Amino acid sequence: MQARILRLHYRTYNKLRRLRREAEADGAYRVAKRIHAVTLNHDGMTSGEIAEVLDAPRSKVSQWLSGYEQYGFEALLEGQRSGRPDQLTDPQRVQLQDIIDSGPVAWGFLSGVWSAPMVARVISEEFGIAYCARHVRRLLHAWGFSVQRPRRKLKRANPAEQNRWRRYTYPRLKKNR
Repeated sequence: MQARILRLHYRTYNKLRRLRREAEADGAYRVAKRIHAVTLNHDGMTSGEIAEVLDAPRSKVSQWLSGYEQYGFEALLEGQRSGRPDQLTDPQRVQLQDIIDSGPVAWGFLSGVWSAPMVARVISEEFGIAYCARHVRRLLHAWGFSVQRPRRKLKRANPAEQNRWRRYTYPRLKKNR
């Protein structure tokens, strides 16, 4: 089987090299890697050789080259990755948002502020779906809920002494490290 070598116009080749440098400067290293594969192929390298140079699977390099051949530069850009589908349906999501709006006390918790493990427990009990607390935080943030962290405050502490410690003693301790 004959190796496929792309023949690019010299302006296109120079444009791709410039775009590769821009992508690297912007931190889009995966896009820069794909552009580099196309320019290396134009220089006469096969997909196997390019795969070795770029430390990428040969099948991916072939996909990048055929994608560039069919769709042009747009095929080398980052696309939307599908990811895992949502486990909560839209009606369940609305129901959960109503539960969160009603507050944790209404659901039977002692705290007046929701925490991610508490919401994960509600999801597990109500819908039978197990989410870790970290993912629950992401979901809540995506739905527009803000993070609230309880302030730790000593009940019997003297506020004047606390203020003096925070303003004078603590900064001195940090400086002396």
